[in-house]
Amino acid sequence: MAELFPKDTVFSVTNLTFLIRDLLEGTFSNITLEGEISNYRPNASGHMYFTLKDENAQISAVMFRGKAMSLSFVPKDGMKVKCTGSVSVYAPRGNYQIIITKMEIAGAGNILQILEERKKRLAAEGLFDRDKKKPIPRFSKRIGIVTSPTGAALRDILQITKRRNPGVDVVILPALVQGEGAAQTIANMIKTANDFSLCDVLIVGRGGGSLEDLLPFSEEIVVRSIAASKIPVVSAVGHEIDWALSDYAADMRAPTPSAAAELVVPKQTDILQGLAAYKDEFYNQISGRVERLKLMIKSFDVSNMEMRFRSIEQPLLNRLENARSSLLDGMNAKIKDTKNQIQQSVHILEGASPSAILSRGYSMVRTLDGKIVRSPLDAASGTKLEITPANGKILATAD
Repeated sequence: MAELFPKDTVFSVTNLTFLIRDLLEGTFSNITLEGEISNYRPNASGHMYFTLKDENAQISAVMFRGKAMSLSFVPKDGMKVKCTGSVSVYAPRGNYQIIITKMEIAGAGNILQILEERKKRLAAEGLFDRDKKKPIPRFSKRIGIVTSPTGAALRDILQITKRRNPGVDVVILPALVQGEGAAQTIANMIKTANDFSLCDVLIVGRGGGSLEDLLPFSEEIVVRSIAASKIPVVSAVGHEIDWALSDYAADMRAPTPSAAAELVVPKQTDILQGLAAYKDEFYNQISGRVERLKLMIKSFDVSNMEMRFRSIEQPLLNRLENARSSLLDGMNAKIKDTKNQIQQSVHILEGASPSAILSRGYSMVRTLDGKIVRSPLDAASGTKLEITPANGKILATAD
């Protein structure tokens, strides 16, 4: 191949960069590229920055706001896409990238497909069931943190914990959070926390990163460790747009590690204000009861007691008097009726007595041997008779 420049040509960095830029931009001005999105970073201005990669290489990519607004989908890490654009060189850094003008989904990336299949399989086992979720303690005395001991996530959690409630103890369970062996160390730390009851609640997570960086938190060994944990677990992996299978297995998902600290560490001022409110409410309730008891006790002084006793006694005395009067009236009426009956009986008996009959002019006739004469046949002629009128006796002889 013929040389484009003499051997003794000396280039400045700028000249060489511009030559490379002209060569690349002139050669690859409208190409279609297929790859997998990684390290997706949407900008507040609307521009999209990410990396396109395959098994052996990667290239930086950018899609500016004007073109990005026409997308019918939201790009995600692991998504396989087909992009059309032009290669550009950013001279100040000597980097080359592809500026994308059109992008469409080419099929799910291998990582997302694997994770989705794993998610469905573990969900079918019941590892993500809502009824298995444990409540997060409202007042945790000690929190455990499974994360990198040198990461920004740990610093954020410690700062927020100290600011919100310095009285809460923190147990750091150091683990690798990316790369080979990370999943195993995360699972080991979760098991250690449970075996020794090291804390009341566990925060398991890390700061943001690419989909590949977050993969340890989607490994089956980590998901099963979280699901089996007797200690409530808060998953705090990456940023709010990131996700991992640990989010589904945990008892609660936090969008960031900082948010996890906010969730599990109650503010000391809030606790004190709550206690003060409970104290005031308790004092008011006790004061109210004391006042009611005072009023009750006041009603039991001597004068009130006498009045209350009279108010109870008087109706009873009235009832007793009424009962006594009714009883006496009844007894008198009964005596009067009985007396009348006796008088009537005496009158009847007196009217039926022999002396009364004799006093009305009747006489009793008997023979001398005492036999009563009731008819002429009872006394033969010449029989001696004794006649007894009301007074005295008369002797006679029957004809």
